[in-house]
Amino acid sequence: MATGANIHTFFEGTWHKGNVPIMRAADHGAWLGTTVFDGARFFEGMTPDLLAHCARVNRSATALGLTPTHSAEDILAITLEGLKAYSDQTAVYIRPMYWGLDSGFSGIVPQENSTGFCICLEEIPMAQAVATTTLTTTKFHRPVLGDAIVNAKTGGLYPNNARMLREAQSRGFGNALVADALGNVAESATANVFMARDGEVFTPIANGTFLSGITRARHIELLRQDGMKVHESVLSFDDFRAADEVFLTGNMSKITPVTAFDEVSYQHGPTAKRARALYWDWARSNKG
Repeated sequence: MATGANIHTFFEGTWHKGNVPIMRAADHGAWLGTTVFDGARFFEGMTPDLLAHCARVNRSATALGLTPTHSAEDILAITLEGLKAYSDQTAVYIRPMYWGLDSGFSGIVPQENSTGFCICLEEIPMAQAVATTTLTTTKFHRPVLGDAIVNAKTGGLYPNNARMLREAQSRGFGNALVADALGNVAESATANVFMARDGEVFTPIANGTFLSGITRARHIELLRQDGMKVHESVLSFDDFRAADEVFLTGNMSKITPVTAFDEVSYQHGPTAKRARALYWDWARSNKG
């Protein structure tokens, strides 16, 4: 079952209505997990950072040993054509994807120049400005590059995120605050994380264990341009317990304030509200 509704799929050179079949049983991606994707958003007639997302899916494919079949500019143009099926008042999740078709060496390595491609557009509402979440810790952590392909947005990383979320939800929390292999905070199970303390903003420094998001980078840039000090730092769980505010950033919702981390409560505070306002102002002025 798809996450959203009103789906359009670009596959084999044309747009199709609905959640069409795209993968065969013997495709490399189906049985060995060579799948990558990216996620962008269309809302209020805007597609913020869409070209950057199109470029990243190609980098992810290359990191997984797949051969990209479309340039970032081509993916952008195809996506914009597909979005004509939706009104400006519709919020759409944009997901370009690649997967391995045929096997190369020993059957394990995906064959070069044998890559499937599609773009899936799903109508999924944007989160309301007042939507919040809560966090807890998890016994699972983010892998390192020596153990997993963490420099790609690959489907193979998400079962680990899923067990983090299941653990958090079993305790009555909405998400998990996740450590890297050294025990420092990396991100949440679904998005990058920020905290504010004494009027300054902090976020875990990108150390190769988590995807340093496009939306994360945009928030850092906009907050700094607005005069706030933003630090990319090594942060502990105790740093977050001592924070004035905590919020998540990611493509799906752009910004989500956190109201609790275990027993610690936070306000939906001025920094998160400011970051959201700055992002929307930037998106409206740039139209993506």
